[in-house]
Amino acid sequence: MSAATSIVQAIRATLRQRRMTYRDLAVAIGVSEPTVKRDLSRGDFSLSRLDRICDVLELSIADLAQTTTGTTLLTQLSEQQERALVKDPRLLVVSYLVVNDWKWNEITSTFQLDDNSLISALLRLDELGIVDYRPPHRIRKLTARNFAWRKDGPVHEFFLNRVAPEFLHSPFSAPTDEFRFIGGMLSEISLTQMKAAVERLAQEFEEYARRDARLPLEAKNGCSMLLAMRQWEFSEFTRLRRKAK
Repeated sequence: MSAATSIVQAIRATLRQRRMTYRDLAVAIGVSEPTVKRDLSRGDFSLSRLDRICDVLELSIADLAQTTTGTTLLTQLSEQQERALVKDPRLLVVSYLVVNDWKWNEITSTFQLDDNSLISALLRLDELGIVDYRPPHRIRKLTARNFAWRKDGPVHEFFLNRVAPEFLHSPFSAPTDEFRFIGGMLSEISLTQMKAAVERLAQEFEEYARRDARLPLEAKNGCSMLLAMRQWEFSEFTRLRRKAK
């Protein structure tokens, strides 16, 4: 089976799994339904169109290739898997690096992890079912592109207690830094529209990260973005409210 045929089969399988029609896909990528049918029947489409399809399906080309092998990619870890990661920060670091496509020599040259330490961590992650590791240096991540941590799970708790305070305790003074805290009164319709805008911004960040994964390590900088919005009032304001009669 050719690589093109495998990719097409993976796209079709993903559409069936998500109950998406050819028309749904056509609308999402901005072409006609006959164009989608023709492309998927011939397996003959441009890389830019394949990129758009991957964006809509929230998968990378590598994810599609793994789908053809019958591997079920993880969109979320179990609570047990997350607890194992937060129990050993080294595992959490290596997981983050593998998910973000760091190469073996990049990890060992940047962090205090020699070959033996990295092998030990990868064997544990393989045991947990988070990566597929084959010695000496073959690493395949088992997470999908739309992977997310569990809401209110162990990693989320670790983030709130350890990561977020350190992240926010900063002047945000570098030329590429930005910090905004905005408050206001919004209707339910506006809140819904703002939520969609936040989701689009998060998707754009993921797209830049996916594109820049092809660049050499020295051309990239680690960065994080915290996006949060909820119906909320500062406790000092709430204390000043009149009691309901």
